[in-house]
Amino acid sequence: MNKNFVKSALLASMIAASGSLFAADNGLIAIITPSHDNPFFKAEADGAAAKAKELGYTTLVASHDDDVNKQNQLIETAIARKAKAIILDNAGADATVGPLEKAKAAGVPAFLIDREINKTGVAVAQIVSNNYQGAQLGAEKFVKLLDGKGKYVELLGRPSDTNAGVRSQGYHDVIDDYPDMKMVAQQTANWSQTEAFTRMEAILQTNPDIVGVISGNDTMALGAEAALKAAGKNNVIVVGFDGSDYTRDSILKKGNIKATVLQPGWQQAQMAVEQADYYLKNGKAQKDEKQLMDCVLIDETNASKLNLFNLSK
Repeated sequence: MNKNFVKSALLASMIAASGSLFAADNGLIAIITPSHDNPFFKAEADGAAAKAKELGYTTLVASHDDDVNKQNQLIETAIARKAKAIILDNAGADATVGPLEKAKAAGVPAFLIDREINKTGVAVAQIVSNNYQGAQLGAEKFVKLLDGKGKYVELLGRPSDTNAGVRSQGYHDVIDDYPDMKMVAQQTANWSQTEAFTRMEAILQTNPDIVGVISGNDTMALGAEAALKAAGKNNVIVVGFDGSDYTRDSILKKGNIKATVLQPGWQQAQMAVEQADYYLKNGKAQKDEKQLMDCVLIDETNASKLNLFNLSK
């Protein structure tokens, strides 16, 4: 038997198991995100699924784990299952264009969240956080916490992810204005807590006198914090990005992590489903394709209000 066929069949079976076993009146919405091991992506999937259920859709929830080939198989499965729409946090700004063009040709509209693709007119909506604005908020807080001086480290996200570069640029457009701030290491940890821990351990061997770490996301910030604690360095300041409950807890417990930047993942995902519902019922987009949502700084003043990537009032 063809191995590719077996793999596709198994993948389709796994996805099907995540959906409801009965058909809703409004049909099926496919929700595809990176790994749910990252709480931000799990919140996206949960938020989208909750809104879809509320609006009368069944859901097909799956993770591409930042594997382009797996993502493309999942999009193919959504097309084959005659999904009404796809909600997608994509695995690559360039590599995702072709598969979504195929979905569009098959009559399956796509609504993107968190990450953009490098082409317009393919997706109905691209709802993303204003990563540059958010990074500047985080960098301003980082500089203030360090009194504008000292040696620091930057942990970068996955190179293929546009957000990684945008956040880094936002950080440096603020920090580089302070000549007494010295970046002694800049390394990629691929959004991974484990990789961040390993990178931080190695960096501390050659740079034991650092005073700060600024991270492209909270997951890496947590890895850095764990390595710092293991080395007995409780005074090194860490700033993250995402707004996870884990970093909230560290802020409230006065750990190494002093601040993060909330990008409203839950809200974005729910908006995407609402816009998909509008599109399916009205035959046109509810809003412009490119939609930017401002981020919010989270520190000791408002961390207690943060829950599941949502800030209560």
